[in-house]
Amino acid sequence: MESALEEIEFLALSENRVAVLDLLSAGRHTRRELADETGASQATLGRILGDFEDRSWVRHDGSEYVATATGRLVAEGFTDLQEILETEGRLRDIVDYLPTHAMDFDLRRLSDATITVPTATRPNAPLSRLLEFVRDGDEIRTFSHTFNGQALQVVSDRVTGGDQRFRGVFGRNAIEALAEESELRDRLEALLTAEDAEIRVREEGVPIAIMIVDDLVYLLLRDEDGILRASVDTDDDAVRAWAEDSLDHYWRTATPLAVEDLTD
Repeated sequence: MESALEEIEFLALSENRVAVLDLLSAGRHTRRELADETGASQATLGRILGDFEDRSWVRHDGSEYVATATGRLVAEGFTDLQEILETEGRLRDIVDYLPTHAMDFDLRRLSDATITVPTATRPNAPLSRLLEFVRDGDEIRTFSHTFNGQALQVVSDRVTGGDQRFRGVFGRNAIEALAEESELRDRLEALLTAEDAEIRVREEGVPIAIMIVDDLVYLLLRDEDGILRASVDTDDDAVRAWAEDSLDHYWRTATPLAVEDLTD
């Protein structure tokens, strides 16, 4: 009996084997149908089906083939492994910046996420992508250790104009940094007095930077020096549920911020 690693190698070395097992796991197929779907020759299919029957992964029923229970198990597991490796490949260059200690969801939920990184011609690409959606969003919810001045400007204009709702929790340092600059302070004061805005401050700080724009979740990834290295955005339900639960936690453990607090 071959080892598990040998069986993985057996499948991985042939795209046709993977395709045939997937097809038969989904339902019955004749050899001609398998040939049409995969483009494999009848000789190749004969070898593949024979190898699968030897392993009891498929069975022959009349003119059709179908996966056995163990064949479906192998197909499902191999698909999971492929998805994991594909996701890992996409996240490899940004994994050092991901707040994995606080991300209570399966990383595979980021398999279809959009990852934006700075480039030589677009050094502000991560922030620019976020701002594009913030400018059109109806509702902005965020918890973060920082409040970017450009984001504050967009949110302030939209909320005070009656076009957006805003709810945010920030670390004390983020608020103090804004209050030190007169223009940003004025923007923050305008936001605080707006009917559709609520801001709270968390004395313990907020270790990550998340913004929920309507149904989209944005993770803003910074290095240890505070430099923005990437943004990750997704509309995945599980990621959004995690972000909303995290926001509720930070909201409950924070205190409301008022205009007069900026003069303290």
